[in-house]
Amino acid sequence: MSFVSRGFRGKRRDEGPSDRVPPGQYLVDDFPVLSAGPTPRTPLDQWDFTITGEVGEPKRWSWEEFQALPSETITKDIHCVTKWSKLDTVWEGVAIDTLLADVETSAEYVVAFCDGGYTTNLPLEDLTDGKAWVAYNFGGEPLDPEHGGPARLLVPHLYFWKSAKWVRGLRLADEDEPGFWESLGYHMYGDPWREQRYWGD
Repeated sequence: MSFVSRGFRGKRRDEGPSDRVPPGQYLVDDFPVLSAGPTPRTPLDQWDFTITGEVGEPKRWSWEEFQALPSETITKDIHCVTKWSKLDTVWEGVAIDTLLADVETSAEYVVAFCDGGYTTNLPLEDLTDGKAWVAYNFGGEPLDPEHGGPARLLVPHLYFWKSAKWVRGLRLADEDEPGFWESLGYHMYGDPWREQRYWGD
């Protein structure tokens, strides 16, 4: 079995406007799929989202409780480390700011953890002040499992591997630590405008 799922390259369109498409990227009209391993399919009655780690008190929401939180509709460009970009993608989800509103922490980093064992690391400041969401709708429809449904992290200003699929929670930490792809050589931060794809970039 292939380690990375097939069909993730996308149908190439053009390089796109330079003020919206980072260096080395090209536009696609479709939504390519890139996954390490099989697609998890968690029943919604077994799904929850938690905030743990360096926090005053852990937080947990069931699917129903999560759906009852204030949501936002977000239109953002997204950029994959495999060099495709997709413009004006429309999502609905809950802002990380909303989830952290009552959380007391001195942590500076976050590890997002997911069904299937996937993790990715981010600075906490890259998830706050309107920069990140837990999204459950795409294009007005429930998010497909292949694209991370029932919910995925959405951090559109970083390469899309940071927008972890099948996300189940955030663990706040005092120190940065590599997630799944980062431990295999991907950049610890992943800024598409600086082409931070791999260690040393």
